[in-house]
Amino acid sequence: MFGFFKKKKNIEKNPFYNEKDSLVIYIKCDKCGEVFRSHLRKGYDFFNEYDNPNIRYKIEKLYVGSKCPNKIEVRAQFTGSYKPVSFDISGGKFISKEEYEKEVEE
Repeated sequence: MFGFFKKKKNIEKNPFYNEKDSLVIYIKCDKCGEVFRSHLRKGYDFFNEYDNPNIRYKIEKLYVGSKCPNKIEVRAQFTGSYKPVSFDISGGKFISKEEYEKEVEE
């Protein structure tokens, strides 16, 4: 009876890899399968979030590949130590570093 109010657990793995002064993400286009690696520089690519005290930074990025005109939009919110609070992608999907490297080698 009370299961209706249970909070859904986020089973999605953190797609952001911390590398020195940036966070790196790997994404794949839903339409053509092109893969991307993006370095998001801390202190430059992130916007300050003033409306929510639990969130310090946010990012909204748009990617368009060379193989098709499909737009991939990445949105995320972070704490002051750049740990993701929430993240979303449309037009593509997050992939692991290993998946990216395998795709690039082929």
